[in-house]
Amino acid sequence: MWFGSNFVKSSFLWGYILSSVIGGALVDKYGGKRVMAWGVVLWSLATLLTPWAANHSTTSLLAVRTFFGLAEGVALPSMTTLLSRWFPSQERASAVGLSMAGFHLGNVTGLLLTPIMLSSMGISGPFILFSSLGLLWFITWAYKVTNHPRESNFISKLELQLIQAGKTDIPVKSGKLPPLGLLLSKLPTWAIILANITNNWGYFVLLSWMPVYFKTAFNVNLRTAAWFSAVPWGTMAISGFIAGSVSDYLIKAGYSLTFVRKIMQSIGFIGPGVSLLCLNYATTPTVASILITAALSFSSFSQAGFLLNIQDIAPQYAGFLHGISNSAGTLAAIISTIGTGYFVQWLGSFQAFLTLTAALYFVAAIFWNLFASGERVFYD
Repeated sequence: MWFGSNFVKSSFLWGYILSSVIGGALVDKYGGKRVMAWGVVLWSLATLLTPWAANHSTTSLLAVRTFFGLAEGVALPSMTTLLSRWFPSQERASAVGLSMAGFHLGNVTGLLLTPIMLSSMGISGPFILFSSLGLLWFITWAYKVTNHPRESNFISKLELQLIQAGKTDIPVKSGKLPPLGLLLSKLPTWAIILANITNNWGYFVLLSWMPVYFKTAFNVNLRTAAWFSAVPWGTMAISGFIAGSVSDYLIKAGYSLTFVRKIMQSIGFIGPGVSLLCLNYATTPTVASILITAALSFSSFSQAGFLLNIQDIAPQYAGFLHGISNSAGTLAAIISTIGTGYFVQWLGSFQAFLTLTAALYFVAAIFWNLFASGERVFYD
């Protein structure tokens, strides 16, 4: 059971890894609005085609899932770049926390509503609904959102002054390619890349395998498992916003960006590592759900760590750097998603994989605290 669906689960990530770097470079050149808009249209189309692909053949389903990932790979670089242009550094963590809360609540909504809609509307119902919502969102986005606050017709001059106060304005790139060699020559870049690898490794294995884990380890039926799986995403929305608010508070209180980014990311690594080690000893689905919830809640502190740190060290190449780190993180997610099935099939338990993941969290925490920086590293 663990092995049978791992390639279908990971096919989304194969597309995601391809579009991250290219999408990030496009965001730096054209801004996040246009790139995000095209991404939403394309992944809404992929959502609509999913039932047809599933009925047609496994190859068709894999292709559509890969296309879905290809479209969605531009989302995070677009979002973080837009927020960096709309918010000063002392408010950016709260803005990211609020935006990511919507992402996590979307997971909750999907996990809880999809089984209900499948039973009442048929297999195509949820896919038609979600793709339609995506296209409606695109219409609003196209008319209301701008790459920079100075281009917006919906804010006053006073609001524009408040937004620009205390914020370094980074122009949109339009010429030469980003300096890949220079970006990879600095240890703070590698701290971000390793952080993304570690975060995605743990995040995607829990996202992909939680319902099957509850079914296999505790014989919980899949509908009940959906409820156990939905709880962590709801708490992640809350904890991510708390992390952002605390981060901004510390910055306003005078603590350095380096200190704040290291504290937030340390919580985002050590908390999940300890939680996953404890999960090895869970004997009931309730205890397991609490520990998984704790792991994912702590991991959401990474939003105020490495995710924001990309803008700190290379604001003019943030989309491209985000794409590089995201591609590395997505490769780790593919390996962990496929590898989980092999580990459970070969060893007969989830414990070895949980221990490996916890160890990765602890190693990444050490590397982050040694080499991460909140200061700008790259200049034109």
